[in-house]
Amino acid sequence: MTEVTAAPSASSTSSETTSPRETTSPRHFWERDHKGDRPDGADLAVLRRGVGREPGSVPEMWRYYSTLTVDGRRTWSLTAEHVALTLFAVHQQSLPTAAYQPGIGLGEAALRLRSSDKFSPEAVDRRFNAVATATTLDEAAYHLRGLVRQFRQVPVGLDYTQLWRDLIAWQTPERIGDVRRRWGAQYFYRPPKDKAATPAAASGTS
Repeated sequence: MTEVTAAPSASSTSSETTSPRETTSPRHFWERDHKGDRPDGADLAVLRRGVGREPGSVPEMWRYYSTLTVDGRRTWSLTAEHVALTLFAVHQQSLPTAAYQPGIGLGEAALRLRSSDKFSPEAVDRRFNAVATATTLDEAAYHLRGLVRQFRQVPVGLDYTQLWRDLIAWQTPERIGDVRRRWGAQYFYRPPKDKAATPAAASGTS
């Protein structure tokens, strides 16, 4: 089987510009109902074989993709799903609870890791910064693997559907900044503290 490594052409990726909220596709593997809230270990082992490999190049993984096209094109969606599947498999390995947690973005998950006292805040800062400043998807995937291995030790869950959307955007240079800002806001934003009570409130008068 010939391995397709070329970047998607402009004509083959027109659908990739669709807003994530408008994208309709079958449920991703990590979203499916699994016995005991976690996939079978054999399934996870298959997905881990895709670490560092080209999307679609591991035949055993084909049945786990939900973004395959009829003509076998390597789309941004497929590339992002491949990375997300391998990260999910690394994250879920030996984890008794579900690694997929809807609503927990990458920055929030990293913040929970930072607050866990399992690792020094400085070490987590460096790991998170390495992900956020990656200039290629391969580089980002490499640093993300290190991060999700640490998530597993806390444990901390992650919204892999949102990560998939982020990784689609990562493949478009003009959208990388949006992803970085979102991750950074989740990691560094702190809600303002309540303002000190006014004299009137303190005295109980209106």
